[in-house]
Amino acid sequence: MTDTYDYLIVGGGIVGLSTAWQLQQRCPDKRIVLLEKEDQFAQHQTGHNSGVIHAGVYYAPGSLKAEFCREGVNKTIRFCEEHGINYDQCGKLLVATNAVEHERMLALYERCHQNQLDVELLEADELKTREPNIQGVGAILVKTTGIVDYRQVCNKMAERFRELGGSTQLNTRVTGLKETPDSIQIQTNQGTLACRFLICCSGLMADRMTRMLGIPTDFQIVPFRGEYYRLPPEKNQIVKHLIYPIPDPELPFLGVHLTRMIDGSVTVGPNAVQGWKREGYGKINISLRDIWDMVRFPGFWRVLKEHLGTGLVETKNSWWKPGYLKLVQKYCPSVQLSDLQPYPAGIRAQAVLNDGTLVHDFLFAESPRSLHVCNAPSPAATSAIPIGNHIVERILAGQGTNKS
Repeated sequence: MTDTYDYLIVGGGIVGLSTAWQLQQRCPDKRIVLLEKEDQFAQHQTGHNSGVIHAGVYYAPGSLKAEFCREGVNKTIRFCEEHGINYDQCGKLLVATNAVEHERMLALYERCHQNQLDVELLEADELKTREPNIQGVGAILVKTTGIVDYRQVCNKMAERFRELGGSTQLNTRVTGLKETPDSIQIQTNQGTLACRFLICCSGLMADRMTRMLGIPTDFQIVPFRGEYYRLPPEKNQIVKHLIYPIPDPELPFLGVHLTRMIDGSVTVGPNAVQGWKREGYGKINISLRDIWDMVRFPGFWRVLKEHLGTGLVETKNSWWKPGYLKLVQKYCPSVQLSDLQPYPAGIRAQAVLNDGTLVHDFLFAESPRSLHVCNAPSPAATSAIPIGNHIVERILAGQGTNKS
């Protein structure tokens, strides 16, 4: 007999866990289960990010990213305080190193005010006073930015979800979906389940899940690898804040930065190189299926053409460490080649439309009995609690129609 749930969530990253936890709070009498294909939670994007609690500097005022991030900072910190999870609001410095970056910095400073952020503009001498190892012509101090271990946050959300009556199934991979007027059948490697409503928070596999249900899908997930290094322990005190370059507004990536981690170490990165495997975290990763999907997708070729120059530079620096080092020495000249020690890479699930447009905000798809988070861009970890609440509100308001 097929086990039937009221709600079934696919994906044990922070967005899926936040959604499950908040849905169980709102619907205590409903049977809710979360499926995760790995043997632990947060094994992909959530567990391979830089651990930053972002303030929301870069995002267009009024966008979901800006609103979710601003709300998410406070709610993430409150969650950590309530559950004894270590965090540090150490602040972030966005450092300009030349005239072009200084002009971009001033534009970002205005955007910070539009997004109602507590920031301070620093001159070069003020920057040097705060961070003796950093050089630049000016900087923005973003006071509310912090750091945390998001895997700990995920494990606590899973624990709270189960305490409220929800259930989780690890090592459970979805292999097929079928929607009927009354339910959705979920085929997995552990057997068949059924639910009255399905919520997919499947990150790198978001487009494949929509296609399993036959939902018209005009986007594809294109993976970008973010490669990091870690500084040696003797350089753990090299900075007091997080140090970010001024980003190119034409690109969706923030540039190579110095990040204090909650364990006391300092990482360098990430870059952004084309990934050839959606879950490829090693130095050389190839998936024929993932490559085949990309080369058949017209949006991939349009992105490649649009950003060819940047892509070639990023790829060169990925393989030639001195090129990567130059990106850091621009603002922190004391970092040397021997300081760049190995650290795990991450993969960004970038949704790309058929016409080659990079999706910068949240993207959802739905069928009568399902809701799919198709794009949850950075800062999705920071914003996970408001994102989860938004998903729950959509479902309970009938925007994803539950005809149970």
